[in-house]
Amino acid sequence: MAIYIVCPNCRMEYSAKKKSCPKCGYVVKQNKTFRISVSFHGKRVRQTVSGTNLQGAKEIEAKIKSELVSGEYYDRRQAKIAFEQFVKEKYLPYAKEKKSYNREESLLRLWIFPIIDKKTLNNISPLDIEKVKKEMIKNEKAPRTIEYAIAVMRQVFNKAIEWGFYFGANPAAKVKKPKKDNRRMRFLTKEEAEKLLSELKKHSIQVYEMAYLSLYTGMRFGEIANLTWQDIDFQNGIITIKDPKNSESRVAYMTDSLRDLLYAKYKREKPKNSSGFVFHRNGKPYKQIPGTFKTVVRKLGLNDGITDPRDKVVFHTLRHTFASWLAIQGTPIYTIKELMGHKTLAMTERYSHLIPDAKREAVEKLFGNT
Repeated sequence: MAIYIVCPNCRMEYSAKKKSCPKCGYVVKQNKTFRISVSFHGKRVRQTVSGTNLQGAKEIEAKIKSELVSGEYYDRRQAKIAFEQFVKEKYLPYAKEKKSYNREESLLRLWIFPIIDKKTLNNISPLDIEKVKKEMIKNEKAPRTIEYAIAVMRQVFNKAIEWGFYFGANPAAKVKKPKKDNRRMRFLTKEEAEKLLSELKKHSIQVYEMAYLSLYTGMRFGEIANLTWQDIDFQNGIITIKDPKNSESRVAYMTDSLRDLLYAKYKREKPKNSSGFVFHRNGKPYKQIPGTFKTVVRKLGLNDGITDPRDKVVFHTLRHTFASWLAIQGTPIYTIKELMGHKTLAMTERYSHLIPDAKREAVEKLFGNT
């Protein structure tokens, strides 16, 4: 067993015990590439590993030796597993329990598999992932969606490395995220909100109730979909939001009208709802936003003539509207942050321009009295 450093200057291999390349004198301080050599009963494995330190290389060396001894090494690596095969047989079964499973599976199937095709894991380069990114940009996918697709590929390779199906640097780690402000700017006026809720009520009571809940609490769709009756305290008018996007549970406060709406639903549906979910389809929670919402938005023409995705009305617009209305009525920015469940204040500051200017008002009052 031996570990060598590969000199990035002259490509010479030398012992990891040496501090500099004996051929050109180059000193590698970081981002080292190691060549690992392991022999066992006549079988020899040479593996190149990048982006790690000596301790990490030693751990990989020990892992290879262990798998050679157990006979697992060649069974696993001679197959040179294809990316798509690895994802379908190994990664997706693992990701099945994740909240993001449906979105990850969709991105892989629609955008990543067609570009990566049947390439094996060790034949995929950052250029291949750049091609996925380029294709998504060409089809005008939102920067956040493209960023998510890159993150999914990075996660797939991380698991391939962790499970011993791939050695080397993660190719997705070298792909830059698309740069664009993808934050939603559009929020509904009171009149638009009333029209939307009224029309939703005609099409689907359940979608109407979900939209009403988001509009008056700022809850995300995923939080609404996973809401159970145990999370609702009718007596105190609060909703406990467990396991939200930023992993920190929070409380939402019900208006009297929202409490009445949910209590009527509880009395109407609880006896025949064994699942415990407030909103469900045949006892199972919603995995995606019902198409009824998009149909009603289209019918009302709320997105007519709008090309910028940030200005289009989607279900998330209801949450954005909740925060915008709070800001307009002068709610302190920190209070908005807590109600929205934002992890940092920077995420909430986009609403600050809607808050009445208290400093200007103070000066005007001062000089107005002289």
